[in-house]
This record gives sequence, C-alpha cells and structure tokens, in this order.
Amino acid sequence: MKALRVTLGITGGIGSGKSYFSSSLRLRGLPVYDSDSEAKKLMLEDENIVSSLKELLGEQVYISGNLNKQLLASYVFSSPENALKVNSIVHPRVKKAFLEWADECFSMGHNIVAIESAILFEAGFNDIVDKVVMIHAPLDIRISRVMARDNTSKDKVMERIKLQMPDDQKMLKSDFVIENDGLVPLDDQIDKLISEL
Repeated sequence: MKALRVTLGITGGIGSGKSYFSSSLRLRGLPVYDSDSEAKKLMLEDENIVSSLKELLGEQVYISGNLNKQLLASYVFSSPENALKVNSIVHPRVKKAFLEWADECFSMGHNIVAIESAILFEAGFNDIVDKVVMIHAPLDIRISRVMARDNTSKDKVMERIKLQMPDDQKMLKSDFVIENDGLVPLDDQIDKLISEL
C-alpha cells in the first residue's frame, strides 16, 4: 500500500511565529520550504524572472548581479497593481520550484512536506497544498515581537500588518490553527497536528 503523502501550507501574520513553528517541524524531521528565502534566490538565479523584471522595471533593477531592493520595493508598494505585476512574475516560478522540491522529498521517503509563506493565500500557494495551518498570536504580542526583532517602531510594524490579509480571514481559510500566545504549549499542538495529518 502506498504511504499517504501530505503537503502542508504554513501561514500567519508577521510576528506570529511561523519561522519558529517551521523550525520545530524540521527538528521533527519534516522538510519545510521557506518560500520567502527561495523567492529571493530565484529572483537572482531564474533567467525567466530576471528577464521579466528587467522588462518591467528596466536594467537598473539589477546592479552588478544583485537585486536593486530599494527600486523593487518602491515599485511594489506604490500600488496594488504593481505588486500584482511583480507577483505574477515571481509566484508561478516559486510554485514550480516548490512542487519539484516536494516531489524530491517524497521520493526520499518523507510523507509530510510543508511550505511556509506569510502570503500563502494571496500568492495562491494554497492551491498546491492539501492542508493549511495558520500560526496565530494576539496582535500586541506580534507587534512587540517584530519591534524587538527588527528594531523598529510600532507605527512601522502596523504599516506592514495592514498590508497583510487579516487574521480572521486567514483563520476561516485554514484547516488548522496553532495558538502561539505563550500560554498554550506549542510542542503539544505540533505533535497533535502531526498525528492528525
């Protein structure tokens, strides 16, 4: 009998603890694909992305082979339409790379693989996973975590939070919710989730 294969999507707002959750899964032997860092890599290495971004923003979007992050960010954050244009270039390639990576993990004997993405639903990555788990933490905890982590102001954190899909919407779209409020033990929730999968 063929072993059950499950592809898990991990999402949550900024400061919710997605990275900590992902590292906890890795410690349990589950492979997790970090879509954010992989997207950054692909934006440097994938010829289709490089040529499409140059077509969209001009040659100056790359300086000595490195991404001109300031130029890209100012373009992306200037309008939702601009963000969509960039996302339509990057996200399909990330999806393809993840699916190839997942197949490789399954062929190596893993039964569960995961993809971590803050914008899982916005990017359409939920279409390529079997189940979605949302990491949730109260807003005040998230704000204080990000302020400490990024050495930034509350206003700056709130600006970033407002750009993301609201937590209540993410919860409705998710199959599982992990509470990362420091009260409910995280390890117990993770073990329960894995056994349910």
